[in-house]
This record gives sequence, structure tokens and C-alpha cells, in this order.
Amino acid sequence: MSEAGQGGSDAGRSTSEEPWPVRVVSQKIGAWIARLGWVWVDGQVAQISRRPGATTVFLTLRDPSADLSLTVTTNRDVLDAGAPELREGARVVLRAKPEFYAARGTLSLRADEIRQVGLGELLARLEKLKKLLAAEGLFDRARKRRPPFLPGRIGLITGRASAAERDVLTNTRRRWPAVEFRTVNVAVQGPSAVPQIVDALKVLDADPTIDVIIIARGGGSIEDLLPFSDEALCRAVFACRTPVVSAIGHETDAPLLDYVADVRASTPTDAAKRIVPDLTEEIRLIGQARSRLERAVRNLVDREQHRLDLLRSRPVLARPQVMVDQRAADVAALRDRTGRCLDHRLGAAADDLRHTLARLRALSPAATLDRGYAIVQRADGQVVRAAGDVTKGDPLRVRLAEGELTATVDG
Repeated sequence: MSEAGQGGSDAGRSTSEEPWPVRVVSQKIGAWIARLGWVWVDGQVAQISRRPGATTVFLTLRDPSADLSLTVTTNRDVLDAGAPELREGARVVLRAKPEFYAARGTLSLRADEIRQVGLGELLARLEKLKKLLAAEGLFDRARKRRPPFLPGRIGLITGRASAAERDVLTNTRRRWPAVEFRTVNVAVQGPSAVPQIVDALKVLDADPTIDVIIIARGGGSIEDLLPFSDEALCRAVFACRTPVVSAIGHETDAPLLDYVADVRASTPTDAAKRIVPDLTEEIRLIGQARSRLERAVRNLVDREQHRLDLLRSRPVLARPQVMVDQRAADVAALRDRTGRCLDHRLGAAADDLRHTLARLRALSPAATLDRGYAIVQRADGQVVRAAGDVTKGDPLRVRLAEGELTATVDG
């Protein structure tokens, strides 16, 4: 293309920037492609056209990882010598020279050697791709996501009316009848399988109602399962935000998709068991859990009841009035002691009071007056103890045991 561009620049300068005719552009493109020489091309046969009696065979070669194909022409003898049993969907390597058909503006390949890729070479390529993807972290267990315990809606990518589709739908609905599906039917082998699966994966991953995606296919040969080891498909699964379950082939089949997917199911039936729980089993487990809970509660109640019985059997709780009776007896005893002590003290105090009163009466002047004595007092109340305490004419008051008299001193 760079040489054609330079030629165009020179022509433009010589023709005053006049546009090129289509035939000139086509010729220059054909001349540039003719200089490419022979190349080795790897691809998958999408279509074979053998015309009866014709020596030329037409192949449609497709890139397994991209929506791209080229027409290949070759001689029947070349095909019979290199790949006599070639069928559509087979992987081939061919030596070809690019050719540009100027009249139609189409690119094709002319092959002089064709080799069908054998099983050993296929396995070697898959092993090399496996190591590459593992080194990039596509198989890392740490990034794998666990599907929800009970997905509300499941996305299913599988072949139309296939046994894998029937197994997944039947077994899933048998286990959990209320489950919902969004099924996208695609080709599961051949050159169009990978693009269709990748497109379906993008559609389901963009659907917010999808909780998990299942990619399912029945068993087959290694060649039949090649689309599920394609690099583009592996990277598309790795980029999904929705958990992806791989259910490809049988137990012994292990395409690279199994390593990239979040969950690997051995068969489509196994995928149904891994995605949804078994309703009957869950009901049985719930019943067992309820039974265990009832036994636990019953044991707890019985244990606490036993503890209450032990507490109630103690005297303080069995006959709580005993404690009150004991305290009442103590109070009564204390009251009796208090009454006796008080009576004793009052009696002693009364005796002391009588003794004191008797002594007081014995020493009282009134007692002396009762015996016939009298008390003589002057007018100022002073007791007369001697005759010299008064003079003639002083008034006196004489106190008797009963009453008093007034007198005057005569001499």
C-alpha cells in the first residue's frame, strides 16, 4: 500500500491532482498484492465446492476467532494429495499466494499445498494456548465467582433442539420448577460457532435479569469441541460480569472453556444440579432443621424447668412462710424480753421513788409540824430561831400542821 501511495503522489504531481480511474486503483492494488509472495495460512474450512468434471476446487476458509473468511482456489490433485478426506469444519494449514481479482475487487488465495491439521498438532496448539491463558491469569481460582444459591433467571447458550438443551431445561425444572430461562440457540460446531456464542454471551451478560449463564453442548470428538477451546471465546467468558458455567461434552472432555468458566460441570445434567437446589431435598433439609430446632428448644425448656424445680424444692421456696414464721417468733420473743425488761425497770424505779418519797417525807418540815411543832416567822418571812431575833411588838406568823396564826411579841 505504501508503494501504491507513492505512485499516486507522483501521478498526482504529474497530472495536477487529477483523480485516478477505478481500474488504475484496482491495478495498483493487484500489483502490490502480487508482490506479497507465498504465505502459510491457518483456518477452518467453512465450505467446499467440488464441481463434477472440474479440476478446480473452491474452499471458503474462515478465521475461527473472527468473523472473517477468504475464498481459496486449488487444484483437485493438490486437495486429494494433502487432504483427501477434507470435510467442512476441519482445520487446515495451506500454502497459498494472495490474488486480487481486479474486475470485481475481491481478494482470494491460490493454494498449491494443503494439510489437514492432525489430532496431535491440534492438541499441541491447545496446550500452548492453555499455557498462555494460564500465564495471563484467565484460569486463576481467586477470580472465579460463585453463582447465587437460587438464581432468579438463567441464561442458556446451546444448540437448537439439542439433547444438551433438553437435559439442562428438564433437570433444572425438575429440581426447581419455578426457575426461569432465557435460551439463545447458536451453532455449537463449525466455523460460525465461536462468533455466535460470543454474541450470545454479550447479549446475556448485558441482561440485568440474568443471574448465571450456562454454555452447554453434548459430547463429540476433539474436532467438534474445538470452538470451546477458542481463544476469543475464552477471553469473552473471562470478561463477563455474570458467572458462567461450562457444561461441554462428557466427564472426560476438557475444553479450555472449562478452565476459564467460573463453574465447570461435567455434563449438561450436572450443570442443572450445580445451578439450582433440589426442591425436594431442600424441603427435607428444612424439615430436619425444624426437628433439630424443636428438640433444641424442648431440651432447653426441660433443662430450665428442671432448674426451676430444684430451686422450688429448697425449703426457702418450698415453704416460704417458714422464714416469715421464724422472723415473727423472733420479733415476739424480742417483744416479750422488751416488755419484761421495761416492767422490771419500771418496778425498780417505782420502788426507788417510794423509798425516796419516804425519806423526803421523813425529812420534810411538814412531818415535823404534824408532830406538834410550829414554825415562827417574822413579817419578812425570816424564820425565828432565837428569842433575840425579835423585839417587843414585832408581828409574827406561826405556821402549824394545819393552818397558821399571827402573833405579836410581848416581851
